[in-house]
Amino acid sequence: MAPDRLTEVLDATYDCLTRYGVRRTTVDDIAGAMSVSRSAVYQYVRGKDDAFRRLAERLHDRALERARRAAAADAPPATRVRGVLEAKLALVLELAGDSPHTAELLDEKARLFGDICHRFTADLRALLIGVFTESGLRDPGTAAAGAVGEDASAVHAVHAVDAAEAADIGIALVLGLESVPGGEHLLPPAVDALVAGLLGGAAEQTDR
Repeated sequence: MAPDRLTEVLDATYDCLTRYGVRRTTVDDIAGAMSVSRSAVYQYVRGKDDAFRRLAERLHDRALERARRAAAADAPPATRVRGVLEAKLALVLELAGDSPHTAELLDEKARLFGDICHRFTADLRALLIGVFTESGLRDPGTAAAGAVGEDASAVHAVHAVDAAEAADIGIALVLGLESVPGGEHLLPPAVDALVAGLLGGAAEQTDR
C-alpha cells in the first residue's frame, strides 16, 4: 500500500467529515474530494467505515506520540504531566474547532471509534502513572502490598493517593477543561496546583 496515497484518502475523508459527518459521507464523496474513481479509493481502504477508523487512528496516534515525548522529557513532573494532558486537550480542541461533525471522532460510545478513544485514554493514563511513579508516588501494586505489611495510616501519611489515582485525577482535570472556554490557558496553572498538591509541594512549577 502506498503511504502517500493512503494519506490522500484519509485527508479527503476528513474533508468530507467536516462537511457531511460520518453518517452522510459516502465512498463516492471521498473519491470526489480526491478527483479519482470510486474503485481507486477501494485500493487503499475497504470502505467508508475503514477510512474513518484509519482516520481516527491517525489523529489519536499523533496525539499519543506527542504525549509520549512529553512523558519522556527531561523536565520537572508538572511539565511532563502538562505535556501529556495537553496532547489530549489539543486533539479535542482541534477537532471541535474544525466542524460540528469532526468531534464525532472523539465519541467513546460510537461503534466505529469507541475502542480507539478508550485505548487512547488508557495509554495516556499509563503514561501519567509512569510520571507520577517516577516522581515519588507509589504504583498501585506497591501501595497495596505495602498496606498489607504496614499500618495503613502510615502508608497513606506519605501520599494520600497512589500513582494510578493521581493519573485518574489528571484525566478528570483535562476532561473538565475540554468544555471550558479558554481551557488551554487554564491547564498550566491547574496542572501546577494539581502536581504540587499530589507531590506535597515538592514538584517544580511549569513556566507560564
